[in-house]
Amino acid sequence: MSPSTVQSVIHDVFRSPADADGDAVDALNRLRATRLSGLMERAKCERADQVPWNARSFPVLAALAPVMTSPEGEITYPGDPMCLYAALSVAVDSALRSARINAGRPQETPFNDLCPAWQCPPTKENRLAAQHGLRFGHEAEGTPDAAVFDPRVWDEKARADLRLVVRRHRPRVFLVSTVSPGHRYALEMARLAKEEAPDCLVVFGGRHMDETMRYSQADRSVLLEYSSTLLAIEDGRAEPVVDFCVSGEGYFALDLLLKAIALAMDLDHTRARVPDVVEALALLGASGLRIPGNSLICARDAATLHAFPVRGEKYDLADLPSPYQGFAIRSRFPVFPMPDRTAARTAHMTVSNACPYHCDFCSESALVVGGLKRFGKSPAESALERVCEYVSYGAEAVFFDDSIFWSGNFPAIREFCAALCSARTAAAPEELPERCRRWITEDDDWERLRNLQFGCQVTADLLTTLHSEDDVRAMLAALRGAGCTYLYMGIESMSSEVMGHVHKNIRRVTDFPWKAKVRTALSRIREAGIPVGSSVLFGLEGETRRTIEETVHEVGQLVDDGLVMLASPNILTYHPATRITKSHGMREKLDYHSPDIDNRPPYIYFEEAFPGVVSRRLSEDDIWFIHEATAKRWGAVRNSAEPELR
Repeated sequence: MSPSTVQSVIHDVFRSPADADGDAVDALNRLRATRLSGLMERAKCERADQVPWNARSFPVLAALAPVMTSPEGEITYPGDPMCLYAALSVAVDSALRSARINAGRPQETPFNDLCPAWQCPPTKENRLAAQHGLRFGHEAEGTPDAAVFDPRVWDEKARADLRLVVRRHRPRVFLVSTVSPGHRYALEMARLAKEEAPDCLVVFGGRHMDETMRYSQADRSVLLEYSSTLLAIEDGRAEPVVDFCVSGEGYFALDLLLKAIALAMDLDHTRARVPDVVEALALLGASGLRIPGNSLICARDAATLHAFPVRGEKYDLADLPSPYQGFAIRSRFPVFPMPDRTAARTAHMTVSNACPYHCDFCSESALVVGGLKRFGKSPAESALERVCEYVSYGAEAVFFDDSIFWSGNFPAIREFCAALCSARTAAAPEELPERCRRWITEDDDWERLRNLQFGCQVTADLLTTLHSEDDVRAMLAALRGAGCTYLYMGIESMSSEVMGHVHKNIRRVTDFPWKAKVRTALSRIREAGIPVGSSVLFGLEGETRRTIEETVHEVGQLVDDGLVMLASPNILTYHPATRITKSHGMREKLDYHSPDIDNRPPYIYFEEAFPGVVSRRLSEDDIWFIHEATAKRWGAVRNSAEPELR
């Protein structure tokens, strides 16, 4: 079935080129002047630049919805919530600049009067002392980093922690980023936030919004998948605890929404109502404000859905503000060991936003995301500067989260590796490119850069059929020479019968079957001296108990031969916008909203796996078999603790 067309009020005011309404411009200027005067009066100041920060700011809490209910049987490496940090990057940058710029110059201030309470970035001392866990330490007050709730599992402790955080922080806005398997917990987080702070506006974003909510220009309507937040609320499957949803290229859209919320807030209590925010958004659009990218902002006002489609100019991924500008690096990955055997402080980084492949099961494909964006302007130099920035924040390692490193572009990979290698082997910081010298300013920065490790993701085809053997070996040597100490590769299945249905191996070579590609690619990586981790996905089209057994055995052979240092078993989970979800007839059946789902063994042993949303090709007995067989055959190389058996 097709997505539902929802009756909504379409506000088509954010389209390029700008066509400002003179009356709207005058109205906006008058409103801003009146609000600045009101702030000055309340603060008893004669000038706008004298208004103290606490009279201008309002608290915002951001959260990443987890996808797990139990850590049992699973070793979870504490990575940073980069989807949340990236989504906040433009808004955080606007708030930090607003805190620095004189409030008496509204034309130069991103937030013209009220502003999110993100006053300053973490100090270097805070960054170097940061650990994973609950934040809100006194030393971090006023930083975006202090206003993040990032639980790894959703259980009674996480619920109690969220209540505590909301009571202490009293947010006026609660921002939640969620993927589909975390959506039911996102809804519960929103409900708890509303209970503790009834005037708080709740904003949902993240991959689940991207996959389930879009705008159709052809018939000027909002299209919602069955599992979308707004449709679940409309038909009563979910409580009406979400006020705004943002989908698409949301970096600039979220910044725009927060500016509208700030403009709609009453000055006495810094509270905003949805209708006033809708009015502020309409006024900003009519006044000629334009933002880059393609996105959609939807607002729920009782029974009315207001939609603001955005069609702006294209932008370069490298031009976005740094995601870590307002946040400390808290990840520590054991795959990057330090000399003292501790795990390195690991920054996450992307130089492309989607995967160029078209795997039917994957929600990272450019077909699902809506296009592929990369570091485009001087890409190697821009990426090297970003690496140096993260090193100055305390990074001892960097993992590139791109689905495929540099989208698989060999010249780009070689250019970046050459730039990084040159920087790491420079005789002194003074020899670094000018863009990097401003970050590498202290001896410990320099030491971390010289010893920096990094990792990235590759595919079997990238290292076999898409390039000549000489080019592959040269590229791997360049990676190793630049400090790459870890590669991650998706094996998915070792059954040719299963992989014949998957578009991952886009170069079909009859005399080079998938099993041989995987082994060849892993052998070339080992010869380059780089350890490899891998992911295996059970439940794809064509999966049977026989193909499961074949994959378990063949991956075991790779383990025996020392070709992989880590093997991660996963169960296919249906994502709303993927082709396999449609072909398996699951689009109208996905339950990502019920709060009381019985998430039990064996599902809890696999990230994102829940009853009702895992592959129809697998029975519960199959999932138990996968859990037990991989633990027995792969041994300690499997990335999980000793499993509980039936």
